[in-house]
Amino acid sequence: MAEYKTDEQKKSFYNSKAWQELRQQALERDNYECQWCKKEGKVTVDSIKEKGKRKEIVLNVDHKYPIEKYPKLALVLDNLQTLCIYHHNVKEGRIFKRRKPKWDDERW
Repeated sequence: MAEYKTDEQKKSFYNSKAWQELRQQALERDNYECQWCKKEGKVTVDSIKEKGKRKEIVLNVDHKYPIEKYPKLALVLDNLQTLCIYHHNVKEGRIFKRRKPKWDDERW
């Protein structure tokens, strides 16, 4: 069974044809929409490629159970979800939601 512990192993996996095909299936299944936004009643869809420009990355296909800990689920469609960049970063702990100030008093 393959392992995905090192950056090199992960890069090899994410560049594989099997992953690219499964990733596309997940995007199609999720209608190219962030599933977290959808639960919140919002819509975040993928960007459209403009000729002569690099396509803006709006959506990621995320492993619900990370491949580092669950390598058997790396190529299981039910383990994938489409998330916008923001919600993917929140899920991975890379963005912390701002807390409201303790007091909302005017400053003098």
